[in-house]
Amino acid sequence: MSGMTAVAAEPFKLKRDDGDLAAGVQALEKQLKRVTLETVLAKANRVAARKGATGAGAFGTMRPRPVDWYCFDAADNAVRDWYPQGLTCSSDAGTGAGTFVVSWYFKPETGAERGVRLSFLDTAALRYRHVLLVRARADGDIAPIDIHAGGVAWYGGLLYVADTSRGMRVFDTRHIFEVDGDDKTTIGRKGGVHNAFGYRYVMPQTGAWTPTSGGARFSFAAIDRTTATDTLISGEYLDGPGGRVARWPLNADGTLRADDGVASALDAYRLPEARIQGALSHDGTWYLSQAAGATRNGSLIVVGDTVRKRPYPVGPEDLTCVRDKKTLWSVTEFAGRRVIYGVPL
Repeated sequence: MSGMTAVAAEPFKLKRDDGDLAAGVQALEKQLKRVTLETVLAKANRVAARKGATGAGAFGTMRPRPVDWYCFDAADNAVRDWYPQGLTCSSDAGTGAGTFVVSWYFKPETGAERGVRLSFLDTAALRYRHVLLVRARADGDIAPIDIHAGGVAWYGGLLYVADTSRGMRVFDTRHIFEVDGDDKTTIGRKGGVHNAFGYRYVMPQTGAWTPTSGGARFSFAAIDRTTATDTLISGEYLDGPGGRVARWPLNADGTLRADDGVASALDAYRLPEARIQGALSHDGTWYLSQAAGATRNGSLIVVGDTVRKRPYPVGPEDLTCVRDKKTLWSVTEFAGRRVIYGVPL
């Protein structure tokens, strides 16, 4: 197994493509109460377990076990309509440690599309809350966002959510709204109130970065705070060889560094193996999570001066790190085996 090989970054150009998103957010602000992320966390209504048994079955034959982990409640561990995919944390955002964010995509056996939700976990309180991502229309109505959401990265106030063939969707943690209806079966404005499938809080999309040409996939996301300029990372999941990963420089306000609205990748690399579900670079070392199906343990591939494989749980996904703890974190996706877990960098 070889390491990371530099490849052309040209396919990873992104153009800012916000369209009428700002108008939709402004319309929503006139109709719903805007709340802070701190309020969402303070009103978290689900209980997590630190080093709990629920979901820890994801570790399988992994030895040693992770140094720390958090389990979802029994309902979220078992649900088969929602699948966790992306993971980021407040260490990425630059606001200290203590909060994790998980993206879930909806894969219904029956029923209407519900899109994407984010779980905000307060590790000190061991409480978390789901927030539904929505598209706000210029008339103030809302609709779900039907994407895979394979990765999420948090920088400053902005959240980047990977949209497989269409680049990155942007959400702002300073634009969260409290829904005034409680119908669990519908979404949108009707009869003077907004419903969101029973979710109390929604976060409307505020921006988008779309590829200037075809050929690149956006399967996961991460943040590197050790590059000369902090960078956003994204790359490609492929069943076979040939996947790539790229990094884009970030501005202090969290936006991509762009020239005339086009953000060019700083660099790009060929991934050394197939089935990479997450990639993170830190202090010159690359960490890659590799899947092996729903029953076999995955691998953590560490690419530095040498290339090593480390044991990993079943169903590993996106990657993030808690820098002051020197730990690397991921989330597992399969029902009955869902856990947010950390290992040493």
